[in-house]
Amino acid sequence: MKITVYDGANTIGGTKIHIEDGNNGIFLDFGMNFAKYSMYYEEFLRERTKRGIYDLWMLNLIPRLNIYRSDLIPNDLAQEVSRYPRIPVNAVLISHAHLDHVGNVALLDEKIPIVASPTTLVILKALRDTSRGNNLGMETPYYTPRKRTEGNPPLVEANTGKYYPTRDLILTDKFSEEVRRFMRWRAEVELANKNNIKRIKLGKVQNLEESYLGFEVRAYPVDHSIYGATAYIIEGDVSVAYTGDFRLHGKNGNLTRKFIKAAKNASILITEGTRVSRKNDDFNVSEKEVYENALRIVEEAKGLVIADFSLRNFERLESFKRIAEKTGRELVITTKEAYYLHALKTAGEADHLREVKIYEDSKTKPEKWEKWILSKYNELKVTPEEITREQENYILCFSFYDMPKLLDIMPSGGVYIYSSSEAFTEEQVFSFLRLWNWLQYFGFEVHGFKVDEHGRPIFEKGFHASGHISKDELVKVIEEVDPDYIVPVHTENPEWFREVWEDKAIILRNGDSWEI
Repeated sequence: MKITVYDGANTIGGTKIHIEDGNNGIFLDFGMNFAKYSMYYEEFLRERTKRGIYDLWMLNLIPRLNIYRSDLIPNDLAQEVSRYPRIPVNAVLISHAHLDHVGNVALLDEKIPIVASPTTLVILKALRDTSRGNNLGMETPYYTPRKRTEGNPPLVEANTGKYYPTRDLILTDKFSEEVRRFMRWRAEVELANKNNIKRIKLGKVQNLEESYLGFEVRAYPVDHSIYGATAYIIEGDVSVAYTGDFRLHGKNGNLTRKFIKAAKNASILITEGTRVSRKNDDFNVSEKEVYENALRIVEEAKGLVIADFSLRNFERLESFKRIAEKTGRELVITTKEAYYLHALKTAGEADHLREVKIYEDSKTKPEKWEKWILSKYNELKVTPEEITREQENYILCFSFYDMPKLLDIMPSGGVYIYSSSEAFTEEQVFSFLRLWNWLQYFGFEVHGFKVDEHGRPIFEKGFHASGHISKDELVKVIEEVDPDYIVPVHTENPEWFREVWEDKAIILRNGDSWEI
C-alpha cells in the first residue's frame, strides 16, 4: 500500500490524500487550499473560470496529475497535462462539506464517483444551488459541462445541453426518496414550469455497502461543526483509519467515540491536527458552554440581538434557537440559512425551520431559489419594518456581509454576539475592523470580540466552540487507537507528532509518498 499526501500536509485545509494498493486507488477528500489560494487571490480576484483549470495548474494550486475533467482542460494545456501520471482513482471519500475538504472535487474527472453521507450530499447540493456566478469549485455534486474552443487564448465555454449531470453517487447511509427528489430539483424548473429549463440528471446512485471500490470501506459519522461529518476505515493490504475533521465536545461526541472504538484495529491512523500548534489550547470550550454564556447575555439584553456564527454551523443555530425560545424572542434567519435547513430536512435531519422566521430582504431582483424558499415558507417571512417596530422581540442571525441590511432596520442599540472563529489572515483582520465600525455606528454592545487601539481584534473566550479536537484529547485518542503509524494532515505543525510519538509519526510533505 502507498499513501501520498498531495496537499494539506502542513496547512489547515486543502486535504488531498491518495491511497493506492495495486491497481486500485482512492482519494480521501480533495479540498481547496485557502492558504495557497490567498497567496494570489482574494474575494474579488479569482481564477478565470473560462480558462478551466489553467490558472490553478500554472500556479500549482492543484496537483500536477492527469485526473481532471477533460472539458476543463483548455487546448493549450491538454498536451502538458497528458504527460503527467494518471493515477488510479476509484472514488473520492468526502469527510464533510467544508470547502477546504471538498472544494476541488468538481475539477476531477467526471467518471470518478463521490462517497459521502446523505447529509453532506444535500449540503453540497444547497451550496451549489445558492452560489452566485460561474464558480468551478461549487460544482459538486452537479456540474456544467464545458466545450473547449479555439482562440487566443483557448477557452472552455459552458455547453448548452439539456441538463446538468451529476457524478455517480455512493451514499454512506440510506438514500431516501426525499433526498433523491432534492438532488434532482431546481428552483428554476419549479418556478418556470417550462420544458426548456435545464434539469439535473442523476448519475448512478448506490449505497456504500453494495459498492466495490477496490478496498473495503466503512463509514462512521463523527462530531464536527457541520452536520454529516464522516470518518472512514479503509481495508487493503493494511487497515487505515481517517478521521477527517472531528471533535468530542459537541452534542454528537458519542458518534466520535464509536469511531475511535472501531479504529482500534487500524494499523495506520491518518488524523487532523488543527489545534496542536494553537496557543492556550487547554481552554476547550464546549457547545454547551457557548449556549450557557450566550443565554446569559441575551437574558439581560435590551433591544435587538444579533448572533453572528458560521452559516453552516447548524448546532450553533440550534443553540440560538433554544435561547430565543427561552427568552421569549424569535430567531430570524437569512434565506440562505433557510434553504440549507430545508435541504437538511430532506436528509432526515430535524425540521429546524419550525418556530423560526425568515428575513425578507429588500432585493430588487432575488435569486430563483430565494423566491422559492420565501414562497414555500411564506408564513415564516418577517420584514425589516416588522423588526424595526419590535426590536426587543428578535434575535437576528447576521454576519459581517449582512451589515448593510441593518440600514433598513436602523436598530437603536442592542446586543451583538460574535460566535465564530478568530481571524487568521490580515484580510480577516481588516474585515473585523470594518465590522466593528458598523457595530459602533448602530451603538451595539459587543460580546465575543473587541478592537484594540491598533485596530486589531481581540477575541473573548466562551462564545465559540472549535470544530476540531483539542490537543490533549487528540493525545488520548491516539493512545486509545494505538496505531502502528500516525500520518498527520490538516495541521501547521506536523513535527509535533514526531516529538510526541517519535518514529511512529510519518511526516510527509506535499507530494511525498510512503509505502508499507
